[in-house]
Amino acid sequence: MMGMFLAALDQTIMATATRTIADDLHGFDLQAWATTAFLITSTISTPLYGKLSDIYGRRPFFLLAIAIFIVGSFLCGLSDNMWQLAAFRAIQGLGAGGLMSLALAIIGDIVPPRERAKYQGFFLAVFGTASVLGPILGGFFAGADQILFTDGWRWVFYLNVPIGLAAMAVVARVLHLPHHRVDHRIDWPGALTLILGLVPLLTVAEQGRDWGWTSGRSILCYVIGVVGLIGFVLAERAYKDEALLPLALLGKRTVAVGVTASTILGMAMFGGLMTVPLYLQIVKGSSATVAGLQMIPFVVGIMGGSIISGQLIAKTGRYRIFPIVGSVFMVVALFLFSLIGADTPLWRTMLVMVLMGLGLGSNMQPMITAVQNAVSPREIGTATGAVTFFRSMGGTLGTAVFLSVLFNVLPGNIRDAYAAARTTPGFQQALASDPAQGELLETAMGGAGLADTSFLNRLADVIAHPFKVGFAESVHVVYLIAFFVMILGLIVVFFLPELPLSQRSAQQARAEDELQATGDAPA
Repeated sequence: MMGMFLAALDQTIMATATRTIADDLHGFDLQAWATTAFLITSTISTPLYGKLSDIYGRRPFFLLAIAIFIVGSFLCGLSDNMWQLAAFRAIQGLGAGGLMSLALAIIGDIVPPRERAKYQGFFLAVFGTASVLGPILGGFFAGADQILFTDGWRWVFYLNVPIGLAAMAVVARVLHLPHHRVDHRIDWPGALTLILGLVPLLTVAEQGRDWGWTSGRSILCYVIGVVGLIGFVLAERAYKDEALLPLALLGKRTVAVGVTASTILGMAMFGGLMTVPLYLQIVKGSSATVAGLQMIPFVVGIMGGSIISGQLIAKTGRYRIFPIVGSVFMVVALFLFSLIGADTPLWRTMLVMVLMGLGLGSNMQPMITAVQNAVSPREIGTATGAVTFFRSMGGTLGTAVFLSVLFNVLPGNIRDAYAAARTTPGFQQALASDPAQGELLETAMGGAGLADTSFLNRLADVIAHPFKVGFAESVHVVYLIAFFVMILGLIVVFFLPELPLSQRSAQQARAEDELQATGDAPA
């Protein structure tokens, strides 16, 4: 729970602080790198944590993940530009890759799938508290000029240090899981080829709009990425059951559906949700703190969906219906998000947030439960890591592609919005009454406004409104893409089989198997 609190807080605290951080470091249009770097390293390290913890035990790697996360967080607070922040976020991501996946794997070890939903309440309380506190704290720190002689936004990262140290102390003191070491080969070729495959493809997804999708650099990234992925498949075939992501494991229908659906869910979730806080701050003019509070309906939806699905799974033993219902909710929510404009009342946006949250809450935990239930006790860590890995990979790809699309269509939409506004009397009158506003407007039209959007706060409402219209119309494109992606996810979820939920935890199953093996030995 301590590790999950740390991971959940970091995921949500950045949401409302990103704009302020990016503006302060003069890199609003580079912000995707800070997110993408974090997601790349956390994505790649997730299956490694799962596999290594299956071999050597959960506790040492859980402690290692927290330690790396603390170091990365501290370095992030020292950043002087967006490139430094991206590099340090990459270090932070190496730790984050183990926080959530190992927390879920540990629960898989000690709690039977049928009973797991009952314990969800505790984790949801932690996750929900972090999810509510995160945006508020992010907004508070981002909104403060200085705290203890340091830029306010830097405390978004420094806050992780004492929380992380407390988590390490608790884990070191009270988390003692019995573990019987099983010697295996470590699939380092698989890890290296996975990095070789993913990093170039994710880089071109982020940089393609600047380089050109058919430029020499882009084509080189495509070639290296494909070669890396082919090498990864060959490595996994060679290592068989000891592979980082065993192909036999992915051959199980429940696992195959789980990882495919999680990839698509990650794309829709991260790609769509990255833009909501930006919409609230840029289009609705909310401060970072207020935007954090305005995200609470989304958190309420996640908690509601998770609690309801968890309790019903515990009572009925049925889980298949919940990812289906959750996917339907997400499809509808993403379509409704695509209709929200610059002048849409805020309460309508908040209702859609609740629906989106309900969809996510009904989707994430039941899918983890289904996959853990479908594999042997010794594969819990690897299977959990696989689902988390593919969800993170989808999120990384979604963030890179959707933010790339956003900033690709944004300049044109802003120009079009201003071209239409210049013909209106109100706009002309506002511009004539204050010529200084025209100079600020030239900054926006020249493209510098995408590096630092704080100039919007100095524009009159009438003159700022076309910029907001252009931003809202650009967000529509992102949500429409996410909508079609999620329709594909809904189709995939229909193939999820319904297996009876086990009454034994992975730990109990392993112990009973060992007793049976011992009892059979004399005979």
